[in-house]
Amino acid sequence: MSGPARMTHASTRAAVLDLVRAAGMISRVGLVNATGLTGGTISTVVRGLIDEGLVAETGHAESTGGKRRVMLQLNHFARYAVGVHLDEARITYVLTNLGGAVVARISRAGSGDAEVSDVVARMAREVDALIDSVGVERDRILGLGLVSARPSEHHEFGQALERATGLPVVLDNDATAAAIGEHWSGGVGATSTFAALYLGTGIGAGVVLGGTTYRGPSGHAGEIGHLCLDVDGPECRCGARGCLEVLAGPGAVVAQARADRALSRAAGLAGGRTRAAAPVAADFAAISRAARRGNARALALLERSARYLAVSARALANVLDLEVLVLTGPSFAIAGSVYLPVLRAELDRAFIARAAHPVSVRLSPSAASAPAIGAAAIVLQSELVPRQTGMRLPDDLAAGEPPVFVR
Repeated sequence: MSGPARMTHASTRAAVLDLVRAAGMISRVGLVNATGLTGGTISTVVRGLIDEGLVAETGHAESTGGKRRVMLQLNHFARYAVGVHLDEARITYVLTNLGGAVVARISRAGSGDAEVSDVVARMAREVDALIDSVGVERDRILGLGLVSARPSEHHEFGQALERATGLPVVLDNDATAAAIGEHWSGGVGATSTFAALYLGTGIGAGVVLGGTTYRGPSGHAGEIGHLCLDVDGPECRCGARGCLEVLAGPGAVVAQARADRALSRAAGLAGGRTRAAAPVAADFAAISRAARRGNARALALLERSARYLAVSARALANVLDLEVLVLTGPSFAIAGSVYLPVLRAELDRAFIARAAHPVSVRLSPSAASAPAIGAAAIVLQSELVPRQTGMRLPDDLAAGEPPVFVR
């Protein structure tokens, strides 16, 4: 058998719930037309979703001559999810409802070099404070999404956080999470092929193809920061030379600014602290502020970085035939006004398929907290996509499949 006949009850339920979420409001007939399932199957699934409190009937559609159709809508406050972006510079927490809207948000100092046990205990307290600030019952929290630049290094951390919070924990990459957050919240509209270009202390990209997040077999798809732009360039931490990140990432911008004494003084840079992520993030923000104040040296550094990113973004758009490119992440939140016009100009000028369609380049309205929002969205997806058991992140992460809870 093929098509709808092969769908299990769980996958049918997931598909129907996701369609209701994406549509905003839809009738049972609309669900039949969208899924190809029978009216009886749709009625059974919808009845179950209503009984669970996940979907509600809300008014009627306009009459087309027959009986007015009852409209269905997601109950946004039926469930919640916690999203956490773990970074050495900052830890950002959000609580979202089932529709992906942020209902609470806090940001605290990063993990730095603290012991794992201390960081886990502190994060558990902060998660409790986040939930308590809204007064949501604990049994309505689906789980906690934890994202970082290196999720493969945080598997045991995630397990410890699960024990400390009592919540199921799912891990993922911060750039991928940012893309999922944009897709889930409707920030890219009906677009099914787009990328989120992420700028934090490093550079990455989250990719959604045909409406499905693409991670690759190891979960490292979208590592645009290690695209080679100069074969004879400086050595990168990955072992290659001339990578985008080492030429134009926030760390490179900060290093160049620190070497310029006049700019370093004007921007108030943190002199000798060269390796920690927190000073890089703070100094990149200081350079961005100096550029906004009209400091020509600071602006020139950011524009140089933007040109490298623009060329790399064009390569990504050409390879994937992107429709939309969203700029997101903490560093774009600070310096996006410099980068956005440079990337737009490059893609307008040289995107290979521009005669067929343009690439819409936009700055995320929630760039600073996008990874945390996406982390919560990954948990929400678990309500819509049948869970698979016996799998763990990141070793068993399959391309095109949502992450699964660490158990």
